[in-house]
Amino acid sequence: MGEVPVREVETPLRTACLAFLGCLVASDGAFAGAQRYEPLAASVRAALHASVADRAAPKLIFASPDEGQAWLSAMSKRLAGRIPDERTRVDLLTTVQYEAKRAGLDPQMVLGVIDVESKFRKYAVSRAGARGYMQVMPFWLGLIGTTGNNLFKLRTNLRYGCVILRHYLDIERGDTYRALARYNGSLGKTSDYASKVVNAWQTRWVFPGEPAARVRRVKPAPVNYMGEVR
Repeated sequence: MGEVPVREVETPLRTACLAFLGCLVASDGAFAGAQRYEPLAASVRAALHASVADRAAPKLIFASPDEGQAWLSAMSKRLAGRIPDERTRVDLLTTVQYEAKRAGLDPQMVLGVIDVESKFRKYAVSRAGARGYMQVMPFWLGLIGTTGNNLFKLRTNLRYGCVILRHYLDIERGDTYRALARYNGSLGKTSDYASKVVNAWQTRWVFPGEPAARVRRVKPAPVNYMGEVR
């Protein structure tokens, strides 16, 4: 399909004010946790840095324009209750689909993550300090990106979130539940976070006519602090 430009107009004052409002609503139970800081091997950092640095324009990635438009229309209708402005919905969904496909993720899974993590609030801030739609922790900026990046920007937030989730899926050898728990910071804790995401993914965000995606569980292997199997 042709490119769908995503427009974002931000000012420091607007961002600060909306982020403050995000902090005020962080106590409503929408946020289940946040990623944990873990030192990364130099090779892993370099690969992740390259992944978040690419700035290609977001666009829908489908086999045909008709398929892309059908997906966009179906998802936009479902999202209308959370995001009334149509242009904002189109920008969000276009970027979700592009960044998810770029990272090798199911876009519907990413929508499930956003649904549970932030309830589609762009300026959401968790108690732990995670920010934006995908609740990305600020430490990732210095770890794999650029400290000046704004995690409240649509494109930036979704790119980091998708790259981080892909990283966790690789660490967990494709185990969906463990990767989601790691993303949320609840791995090893009593939490139904992963189940909530999977439920949202396979009920509210399934594309009509498309079979529910297979959710993988694998026998966990010991993993060291750099994300490499011992």
